[in-house]
Amino acid sequence: MVSWSGHVVPFMVTVAIWFVATGLIAWADNRERATFLRSLLVGSVAGIAGLLVILLSSLSVEVWAVYLSFIGALMVWGWHELSFLTGASAGPRRGPADPSLTGLARFRQAAATVMHHEVALAVTALLLISLSWDVPNQIGATVFVLMFGMRLISKINLFVGVPNSTSEMLPDQLAYLKTYFGPNRPTLLLAASLAGIAAVTAWFAQVALAAPVGSAAMVGASLLTTLALLGVLEHLFLALPFRDGMLWGWAMPNKRRAAAATQRD
Repeated sequence: MVSWSGHVVPFMVTVAIWFVATGLIAWADNRERATFLRSLLVGSVAGIAGLLVILLSSLSVEVWAVYLSFIGALMVWGWHELSFLTGASAGPRRGPADPSLTGLARFRQAAATVMHHEVALAVTALLLISLSWDVPNQIGATVFVLMFGMRLISKINLFVGVPNSTSEMLPDQLAYLKTYFGPNRPTLLLAASLAGIAAVTAWFAQVALAAPVGSAAMVGASLLTTLALLGVLEHLFLALPFRDGMLWGWAMPNKRRAAAATQRD
């Protein structure tokens, strides 16, 4: 039986935070470079606050603590995303791909463009896992690890190639990353990725439906179900002719103005 407080509300909360937070980060990393330092300072404060929120809420299994831990994990994740998209923690390679490279050499070069970011995410994931190992509320660590896994899968798919490698939300300072994208084509990897994330979504949904009505376990599983479902949606965007600007164009006014100027010319 579907519960309003245990299933529907967590779904709406997750979708709302996903939509607004993605837009805010897109807005921050598409502004003038002079604003990046201030954005990173704000993001760092939010990230550290998110870590503290996870630590404090992990000691309680009340519904409010589950929500707090979930939000704390997203704050930490947003901090990492902002540092990557502003170019502060991308990787040692900051230029376009060498078109003559193929295979493993091309992969190594592509990995060098995001290495610092991936290492930072992995270290944070391990930190949250270690801090949450024996605590009653492990939602914060689970959320972060789930998002890390889905993001890593999407990056590998973009490197191999997907039917729709849309890059509208990629800021100008990371425009060189487009040269590392694979050709626009359907692949078995993308199909397997969709199936795998969908299976994880179904498992979380089963846990949410089986949990006691209105319990913290039901809320936590519903939050994870919705987050995984959004991961399925984002991977579908890689397969379908979908433009990021359709949802978050409001967050990128500079790009809209540039596109309008190009059309006039």
